[in-house]
Amino acid sequence: MERTGHIEIRVKGKRGNLDLMPENYDIRDVIAVLEQAENLLFPNNKKERPTISYNIQEGSVKHILSTALQVVIGFNAVLAQIQHTNYSIDFLESPTAKAFEAFREAAIKQDVVFEISTSIENSSKVIVDKSTEFIRSEDIWVEAEFYFYGLVVDLGGKQKANVHLDTKEHGVLRIDADKAILANYQSNPLYKRYGVRASGKQNITTGEIDKTALRLIEIIDFSPSYKEDYLKGLINKARNSWMGVPDADDWLSSLRGDYGG
Repeated sequence: MERTGHIEIRVKGKRGNLDLMPENYDIRDVIAVLEQAENLLFPNNKKERPTISYNIQEGSVKHILSTALQVVIGFNAVLAQIQHTNYSIDFLESPTAKAFEAFREAAIKQDVVFEISTSIENSSKVIVDKSTEFIRSEDIWVEAEFYFYGLVVDLGGKQKANVHLDTKEHGVLRIDADKAILANYQSNPLYKRYGVRASGKQNITTGEIDKTALRLIEIIDFSPSYKEDYLKGLINKARNSWMGVPDADDWLSSLRGDYGG
């Protein structure tokens, strides 16, 4: 059985005159924490991540997220590095950095304190309150264009339109799109393989793509196809090159010599 550990996100503050506790903690706040917690632990391919289980505990409010011990050990190292660099988050992948920033925004808006730690003995701890200043050098991120190829698994949206592209290299990418581009597209690309040209930001130091800020430029039909007449023409041209060779296999073997395998 896989060994597990947990990370703890403790929230301290008040609801009116009452101290925060699970009984007066709104479900929207629970959802907001869980959404960011996944990005803290798994910024990239979430499809293949181990299970994360959850429970909420007293004192004031403790979000306990249990998962593979190896993941928890790695996250403890992340917390230690943030402490060591005086809250610089330049070294983090973009989804993780934005998750920490989201906790800071929530701390300001709700006037609460987040204490993020792990079950590792003598765990590192990052405290996020309304005075916290994360250091993030925006100038290391530049505008860029990207080409992705994969299966279109979702398309459209009532409020915000986007394309969900399942890629081998990056997992499922959510790419924001103008509704006009999707509406004018002649064929239905859903559940078909396409290329996508998108704009976004890339880290000039690490080459990392900010997958949270991709925007569609165009969908490209990369469906493999060929013209039969053109292919036959190529075969006929090649056939002329072999004229006068009685046995093509013997001739190739003589050329290969000892390298024939």
